[in-house]
Amino acid sequence: MQTTFPIATASRAEQLMQLEDQYGAHNYHPLPVVLNRGEGVHLWDVAGKHYYDFLSAYSAVNQGHCHPRIIGALTAQAQQLTLTSRAFFNDQLGAAEQQLCALFDYDKALLMNSGAEAVETALKLARKWGYQEKGIAPNLARIIVAEHNFHGRTTGIISFSTDGDSTGGFGPFAPGYQVVPYNDIEALEAAVREPHVCAFMVEPIQGEAGVMVPAVGYLAQAAAICKAHNVLFIADEIQTGLGRTGKLLACDHEAVHPDILILGKALSGGVLPVSAVLAADEVMLTIRPGQHGSTFGGNPLACAVMRASLDVLVEEKLAQNAAKLGEVFRARMRQIQAQRPEVVELVRGKGLLNAIIIRPHADGRTAWDVCVTLMERGVLAKPTHGDIIRFAPPLVITEEQLHEACDVIEGVILEF
Repeated sequence: MQTTFPIATASRAEQLMQLEDQYGAHNYHPLPVVLNRGEGVHLWDVAGKHYYDFLSAYSAVNQGHCHPRIIGALTAQAQQLTLTSRAFFNDQLGAAEQQLCALFDYDKALLMNSGAEAVETALKLARKWGYQEKGIAPNLARIIVAEHNFHGRTTGIISFSTDGDSTGGFGPFAPGYQVVPYNDIEALEAAVREPHVCAFMVEPIQGEAGVMVPAVGYLAQAAAICKAHNVLFIADEIQTGLGRTGKLLACDHEAVHPDILILGKALSGGVLPVSAVLAADEVMLTIRPGQHGSTFGGNPLACAVMRASLDVLVEEKLAQNAAKLGEVFRARMRQIQAQRPEVVELVRGKGLLNAIIIRPHADGRTAWDVCVTLMERGVLAKPTHGDIIRFAPPLVITEEQLHEACDVIEGVILEF
């Protein structure tokens, strides 16, 4: 339904929201706030009101908004060279690939732009490896995925989505995928025994599904099962990687080294789209010239920004901060739950990727209403799947700032 505001009386924010509503596609349902400035964990709207960011652009802004070191790399490179395409070499790509491979211990990296492009890249790599190295008959390769997954919204990716909003009205869908329950080792083991299976792709923690954390040992067992059956283990760490869960990668909590690693979001500190797929030579070199690519993938500007973003992540010890403050945050949320169990049903998470489940109020109010009230009081978060609120502040947040935001959350929940 189109939102309208009387032009004569509308505020600047209302006018801007109306412009989006009138001229933009209605494929998002944002909170009614219009932002125009960010710094670290802070955001300000067009009226100058201050907020704590507890979404981090879905974990793309782990290093904080407009980190001066990342913006410095951006502006310096932007004045030098932004794009050549991969028709030529440039002086930034090789160094960026080397840094990625050294940090995550892989032979090769393939840079793309969006997270969805990186997922599509990983799927193509897995299939090509399956045909060329595992010996699967042409066009019969199968990839196993987890129920309630979220890997993107391209037509290829939604072919294995179990979310009706993502799939409704967009068929027909591509074959070659099998869905198994998340966090179910027995189901996975039964599926990978099929000889045409080339890979299992999974989010170490299902973020979009509501921060679903699997049982301890699930990832390690899944990786071992894949290895035993000559199946690639693909970890989609676009949202969980780069310090968010208290380790450099969420897989690091169980010492799992994926055969294919997918990164995105915070790879650029939220400055511009950068994604990457990492793998061993045996997998990556199955794709030859002309078989995959992107005009903007690996552009000099993105590479310079990515290198600075990784430096900030490591040198400022953001994963360690996430591990420490994640414990503090969940302790605060559980205190709130103990006071209002009829409102807060569950608290879960790892590092600074957390969620609480809100029981709908008798008068019809839901998690959305909690988020609107939080917004009014200066904390920005967003519900998912109706009753779940995801809390994921930038990893540069301090304990003092965290407690200040938790005080706001507590006040809103206690009054709900």
